[in-house]
Amino acid sequence: MISISLLFLAIAVSIDSFSVGFTYGLRKMKIPFKAIVIIACCSGIVLLISMLIGSLLTTFLPVSVTDKLGGGILIAIGLWVLYQFYKPAKERDLLLHEKTLLNVEVQSLGLVIQILRKPTSADIDRSGTINGIEAVLLGIALSIDAFGAGIGAAILGFSPIVMSITVAVMSSLFVYRAPFRSLLGQLALDR
Repeated sequence: MISISLLFLAIAVSIDSFSVGFTYGLRKMKIPFKAIVIIACCSGIVLLISMLIGSLLTTFLPVSVTDKLGGGILIAIGLWVLYQFYKPAKERDLLLHEKTLLNVEVQSLGLVIQILRKPTSADIDRSGTINGIEAVLLGIALSIDAFGAGIGAAILGFSPIVMSITVAVMSSLFVYRAPFRSLLGQLALDR
C-alpha cells in the first residue's frame, strides 16, 4: 500500500526529472521511450541501494536514534532545497553553470564525460536525442540527489521496494509528460 507521505516523498525526489523533461521539451530535444525506461531504472536502482544502506543502519542503531536521524536527514535535505531556491540569483546562476553532477573519465580512451547541472549537457553527441549511455548517465545524475533522501526514508521505515518502484514510475512520468507541459511554457514565452 502506498501512503500519502511516501507518494509526496517520491514526487519530491523525482522533481529533477520534471525539470529535465520540461527543459528538453522547450529545446525540442527527444527522449525516446527506451531512454525514459533507462532513466527510471537508474533512479529506482540508486534509490533502492541508498534505502538498503539506510535499512542496514537501522539494524545497528537503536530505534530512538534512527527516528531522529531519518527525520533529521529529510529535514536537512528540505532545508538545503529551500536554501537553493531562495539564495541570490547571481550565486544560483554561477552554480548552475559550474556545478558538475557526474564526471566519468576513461583515461585509456582519453574520454571524459560530464553531466553538469545544465540538463542539455547530457546530450553528449549533440544529436537532439537522448540515447543509450546518455540515458544511463542522465538517470544516475538525476538520482544522485535522491541518495540521501533514500537513506532517510529507509531509516524512517519506508519500504525500499515500494519506494524505489514509486520513484521510478514518478521519474518516468515526469520526464515523459513534462515535454507536453513545456508547450504551456512556450505559449507563455510567445506572449
